[in-house]
Amino acid sequence: MPNYDSIGVIGGGAWGTALALSAARAGRAVTLWARDTALVSELRSRQSNSAYLPGITFDERLTATTDLAEAATADALLLVTPAQTTRSLAASLKPHLKPGTPVVLCAKGIERGTGHLLSEILAEEAPEAHPAVLSGPSFAMDVARGLPTAVTIAAGDGDVADALARALASASFRPYASTDIIGAQIGGALKNVLAIACGAVVGRKLGASAQAALTARGFAELSRLGSAMGARPETLTGLSGLGDLVLTCSSAQSRNFAFGQKLGEGRTPGDLIAAGEKLAEGAHSARIAVELGRRHKVALPVCEAVAGVLDGQMTIDEALTALMNRPLKREASSD
Repeated sequence: MPNYDSIGVIGGGAWGTALALSAARAGRAVTLWARDTALVSELRSRQSNSAYLPGITFDERLTATTDLAEAATADALLLVTPAQTTRSLAASLKPHLKPGTPVVLCAKGIERGTGHLLSEILAEEAPEAHPAVLSGPSFAMDVARGLPTAVTIAAGDGDVADALARALASASFRPYASTDIIGAQIGGALKNVLAIACGAVVGRKLGASAQAALTARGFAELSRLGSAMGARPETLTGLSGLGDLVLTCSSAQSRNFAFGQKLGEGRTPGDLIAAGEKLAEGAHSARIAVELGRRHKVALPVCEAVAGVLDGQMTIDEALTALMNRPLKREASSD
């Protein structure tokens, strides 16, 4: 079984910094790459990332750099940048990767325009890399603070998944290995879209019952699409599926939930997607999720409602009315 004693983290945002700290606590030699020279300077001199993790200072030793090649020399890489930048980052990494290096995809989304999962993008742009996925119910601030967190780490090769889990495990961070790389990605991508719907219900003050109903029906959509794409049932009901969905659909710590909540309170999608606002991956994934559903002949009414609101085709009230007035079905039906 391989050993991954050094970890390169690509991305200096909240999640990238939190995972770098977690890997350092696990005893790994960590190199964190970020574009922003001021951020790298702060990480080096003050052992903090005030822009993304305010109030957090750390004792863990890690190297911060703006040199992508330096970070790419690690035994394994965590790619912790927004989903829509995966293609460009993978292409930039390609010249520096050793053949067979695991690249763990830590963003949760689907590429606009192509509908490709992030593992498919990595295979296209850096075929010498070994794709893996880290997903599950985890907030960056919790991980940075060392609070107990459990996630899924999936790779096509079970030995690689086990070795990555062993390398990243610590007293506060527990990875469960899996070989279901498709299922781990579907759960993470769709839960972001569904969290927007739940946030909108809360912002509209429609009550806890409506929030719970949307979460449950959203899980039915996630399960249908995941199954159609080859995901395993135990993955969909596990940490990267149901676990992540429950967390994201119930807390304003989630950027996607907070995005939906602001929509429910009357903000417009254009304002919230504008530059300077915190990224909500679900806003980028909603329409492509609907297209994936059509491609696989799977009904995704909640995702369709979110996409309709984001595209300006309907208001939140119209979307909720449409969901409540859909033809009555037995709960186990396919739509």
